[in-house]
Amino acid sequence: MKFIDEAKIYIAAGDGGNGIVSFRREKYEPEGGPNGGDGGRGGSVYVVADRNLNTLIEYRYTRKFLAGRGENGGSSDCYGKGGDDITLHVPVGTVITDENTQAIVADLDTDGKKVLIARGGKGGLGNIHFKSSTNRAPRQCTRGEPGEERDLRLELRVLADVGLLGLPNAGKSSFIRSVSAARPKVADYPFTTMHPNLGVVRTSENKSFVIADIPGLIEGAADGAGLGIRFLKHLARTRILLHIVDIAPLDPDADPVADAHAIVGELEKYSPELAAKPRWLVLNKLDLIPEEERAERIRAFLDAYGSDAPHFGISAINGDGCRKLTYALQDALDALAPLPPVDDTAADAFFPDDPETDGQHS
Repeated sequence: MKFIDEAKIYIAAGDGGNGIVSFRREKYEPEGGPNGGDGGRGGSVYVVADRNLNTLIEYRYTRKFLAGRGENGGSSDCYGKGGDDITLHVPVGTVITDENTQAIVADLDTDGKKVLIARGGKGGLGNIHFKSSTNRAPRQCTRGEPGEERDLRLELRVLADVGLLGLPNAGKSSFIRSVSAARPKVADYPFTTMHPNLGVVRTSENKSFVIADIPGLIEGAADGAGLGIRFLKHLARTRILLHIVDIAPLDPDADPVADAHAIVGELEKYSPELAAKPRWLVLNKLDLIPEEERAERIRAFLDAYGSDAPHFGISAINGDGCRKLTYALQDALDALAPLPPVDDTAADAFFPDDPETDGQHS
């Protein structure tokens, strides 16, 4: 299935039905009182997180979603039927943003979370509500209110504890294959990873964490080079970033230190908040360096790179050093507090509490 992580849709809740003016007219009751019923409430639009989905492809081609309109009221105190609600199913981790205000409407970060994103209009009042001691034959009624409508942007941000950064062919996919059951494509040419991959790393019988592998970055990614930076959003929920560096590039002109700094620069251009996350250095492909030279090569890289971040030397292709790294990650994740949820209180501004009108049914 094609991986789609962004979509724009238009949604509209149903309009409320109109109230009507009607009077009781039966045999021997030539001047009966008012009996016009209320209109039904319009249908609302909900969205729910579904763990059985992993892409937004359903919203790539179908982009308009309309809830049902409420029926008009009837005579003999008959109330209109409420419009049918609709529920949109999206993958867990989807963030919904209003295109016009750029406010976050909902962050569906847990399976089964259900959020109202467009409220149906209230039904209009029939003339039975306007009867009084001084107005025994009211001819007033009200029209139903329009339903909410809006343009929304859906963005899937995968849920993972650890995110992988690095140049194409740095060994990110090989690493996730080595430490989990995930099997992303691995080949000897750049950009073999075209969409995010997730892998579950189990460190004990009751402990595990999730790693996210995204397509590689290159210098200039913020300006659209390579696959650009659009996949960096999938690291927004991670708590630790692993910067995978090819310490033994086959290209004799390649400079691992300059390449590592270029990746950090692209990260900072994209999001200072993401760049501020804990970031560990993972120096990969030690198997291509003679064993007696490895310590000196790592020391030289760290001196030139100038970072005091935690660092690990590994060989993802044969698993050397990977177990030690995963245990260190588990310990660090256990010590970190969970990330706070995305603030979606802005949704309250769209849907303030509005109790039903007394006597109105839908």
